Amino acid sequence: MAVMERDETGGTEQAHTHRDIQGGWLRPAVFGAMDGLVSNLGLVAGVAGSSASNRVIVISGLAGLVAGAFSMAAGEYTSVASQRELVQAELEIERRELRRHPEDELKELAAVYESRGVEPGLAREVARQLHEDPEQALETHAREELGVDPGDLPSPTTAAVSSFLSFSVGAVLPVLPYLLGAQSLWYAVVLALAGLFACGAMVARVTARAWWFSGLRQLALGAGAAAVTYGLGAAFGVALG
Repeated sequence: MAVMERDETGGTEQAHTHRDIQGGWLRPAVFGAMDGLVSNLGLVAGVAGSSASNRVIVISGLAGLVAGAFSMAAGEYTSVASQRELVQAELEIERRELRRHPEDELKELAAVYESRGVEPGLAREVARQLHEDPEQALETHAREELGVDPGDLPSPTTAAVSSFLSFSVGAVLPVLPYLLGAQSLWYAVVLALAGLFACGAMVARVTARAWWFSGLRQLALGAGAAAVTYGLGAAFGVALG
């Protein structure tokens, strides 16, 4: 989104842009990749810790990939769809109020601007002009009262597809070394942790966090999960063996 602002001298207007922070793809994509890496690394490590054969490890990892990807996609779709339906229901209430009680809604909007320091007469005039267009009035009330843009609601399908694909990409990394013939868990651990570090570093480009901090944080979380599940797998393997 482009925003115009004046330079320090108060002269020429300059444009700057903001990143899209309300889109429906970033959050599920990030969480999907992280979840795929951590959960499947933990699964593979746990099964490997029980001294299972490589065949069992691969089958378990692939099953975890498929089940997790569909679970993430279904969860994201339901979550975003429910949120969208709630917003649409609130928008319908606001639309009805604008139609039935336009003067009350106008006063309400003017009061919002007054609370932000706008002179009362000017605040009412701005509200009056915005109310001349019913859709503009609805959009303004939605932003001011609900904090949403009616024309930019997140898409459940976009969230589901992003989550499914990113989880699959993350979850395949711990299994990939075994598919390529590796015989040791360490190859899977190193590849998955490298993936987690890379994901964390890439997220930092969006969040403005230090890339090394974000990368190391994700690496530490993944390493901790793998260590715990490996230990549990080893303990269960001994107990059940």
